Amino acid sequence: MRLSTVILPIHRWNNGRRLWQHAEQLGFHTAYTYDHLSWRSFRDGPWFGAIPTLTAAAAVTQRMRLGTLVTSPNFRHPVTLAKDLITLDDVSDGRITLGIGAGGNGFDATTLRRSDEEPWTPRERADHFDEFVPLLDQLLREPSVTYEGTFYAANEARNIPGCVQRPRLPFAVAATGPRGMRLAARYGQAWVTTGDPKLSETGTPEQSVEAIRGQLTKLGTACEAIGRDAAELDKILLTGFTPDRPLQSLDAFVDFAGTHFALGFTEIVLHAPIPDSDFAVDEKVFERIATEGLAQLGH
Repeated sequence: MRLSTVILPIHRWNNGRRLWQHAEQLGFHTAYTYDHLSWRSFRDGPWFGAIPTLTAAAAVTQRMRLGTLVTSPNFRHPVTLAKDLITLDDVSDGRITLGIGAGGNGFDATTLRRSDEEPWTPRERADHFDEFVPLLDQLLREPSVTYEGTFYAANEARNIPGCVQRPRLPFAVAATGPRGMRLAARYGQAWVTTGDPKLSETGTPEQSVEAIRGQLTKLGTACEAIGRDAAELDKILLTGFTPDRPLQSLDAFVDFAGTHFALGFTEIVLHAPIPDSDFAVDEKVFERIATEGLAQLGH
C-alpha cells in the first residue's frame, strides 16, 4: 500500500512551493494535482495550470513522484499534450505519472465551446477517449507519428528524445464504464476510481465497498479479455467522494485503508487540507495519517 496526496492548483507559487515540499517531507509516494480549467466551488478563485504547476513542483522536490488526477480530452489534444509530458518527464527526471480520464460535465466541457454548441454527451466523451489514449500512447513511444482519425490528427509529429521513463511514462486510467475499463486494461499501468458517485451523499460505507468491489470485477473481466493479469495494474483510490470520512482521525483512516487494501488497492490518495472548503480537515490529523497511517496497517 502506498499513500499519496493531491494538491489543488489554487495557490500562488510563493505559497504553493511550500505545500509540494511539505508533501515530500511527509513521505507521500506521489503528489498529484487536478488538470482542469476551473473546478466546482473554486471557479471564482485562483486556479493555475496543471502542467506548469507540476513543472515547478519537479524543480523543488527530489524523490516524490508527481502527476495529474486526471487529464482529459475535454480541452487537451494528444500531440501538444505529449510534447508537454515529455518535457515534464525530463524536468522531473522520470517522476511523472499521467492520470487520464474521459472527462465530465463541468466547466472543462463548456469553456472552449461556442454558446450555441452543446458539450459532448457521455458517449461522445467516451468516443474521444477511445481515440485519445491510443494516439497519446503512440506519441510518447515513437519519435515520429502520422495519424488521421475521426477526432484527432498528427502529421509527422516529432517527439524526440521521448520519455525518460521507458517505453513511456505510466498511465493511470480513471474508468468505471466498460469502454474505459478496456482502455485501462490495455494501456494502463494503474487504474483509478473515486468510487460510485451516486453513493457519495446518500450511500453508506458498506454500499460503497460493494460498488467498488463490482468495479474491480469489471476491471478483471476487461483484463481477462485481452489475456492480461489484473494484478499487473496498480489500483488507485482517490478519496473524498465516497460516504466514508477517512480523514476524521487516524483510526478512521486505518479502518478505511485496511478495508480497501483488502479489496486490492495499492494506493490511496488524500486531498491536502484546504480551509473553508469541502477539503477542510485538521492539519495535525492529516500529518499524523501521512506519517503514521501505513505503519498502523503494517505497511
